[in-house]
Amino acid sequence: MTIDIEPLKKHIGRKIEDEDTATEAPLRGMIATFDRDEKVPGPGEPIAPGWHLCYLHSYARRASLGEDGLPVEGGVLPPLPLPRRMYAGSTFTFDGDIRVGDRLRRETEFSDIQLRGGGTGTLLVTTQTRRIFTPRGLAVTEAANTVFREEVKAGAKSGVPVREAAPTDVPWRRIIKADPVMLFRYSALTFNPHRIHYDRTYCIETEGYPGLVVHGPFAQQCLFDLLRDSVPGRKIKTFAIRARAPLFDTAPFDAIGRPTADGKGAELWTVTPQGTIAAQATATFA
Repeated sequence: MTIDIEPLKKHIGRKIEDEDTATEAPLRGMIATFDRDEKVPGPGEPIAPGWHLCYLHSYARRASLGEDGLPVEGGVLPPLPLPRRMYAGSTFTFDGDIRVGDRLRRETEFSDIQLRGGGTGTLLVTTQTRRIFTPRGLAVTEAANTVFREEVKAGAKSGVPVREAAPTDVPWRRIIKADPVMLFRYSALTFNPHRIHYDRTYCIETEGYPGLVVHGPFAQQCLFDLLRDSVPGRKIKTFAIRARAPLFDTAPFDAIGRPTADGKGAELWTVTPQGTIAAQATATFA
């Protein structure tokens, strides 16, 4: 299909702000959901990388949600002509800690939009830059990318992404069994209403997937956790992840990684059951 992207670009720079408080309860949920053997942070203690997604949700009313469960209005993005959405990756910079009890302020900016072609047809790739502030100043900056794609015809399958073999010479590896209960819990903790993560009938019949889709941020959290478990005591400064292919609840996937040669960072991947790259990430340490 033909899309004139210029009118959409005119919305770049739009900003909104929202606020929240970093409470303890959802952190207990993250530890339980990912089966973590760690202490729940108490008042004044820092939260783990990635756990900020427990806060600052979009509380769109039911009437403003689309067929896929996500809001079709509000936020910084303009109305887009493509109906299907998918996480594409994020780049994080950690300038400070978020601590339990902090009052949080987030500034969200519509910062980019690009028109591309892909295995599923025409794609729009949007970037929203989110800056989270605590009483001590800027804590986290995230440039989050979302892909909007064409509707899949009833009974058809979503396009097959390019497959690239994942590395095998890695010292860090764990198997992740993302079952429907884990995906439901994560959807609840992050207030994510996207039906591809919990409505199997919708997922298969409407969006053409073989099973429930693992949240991009869920797999992202698996890599955050693998990294901090593999290099305990090292503080993450930057973390950039790019999605390459979806993961599903139909089979376990691997989270793998290795330190960079200079020891100043790491390379990480999520790996499909076929041994190909689902997402790749790079990290640097403070």
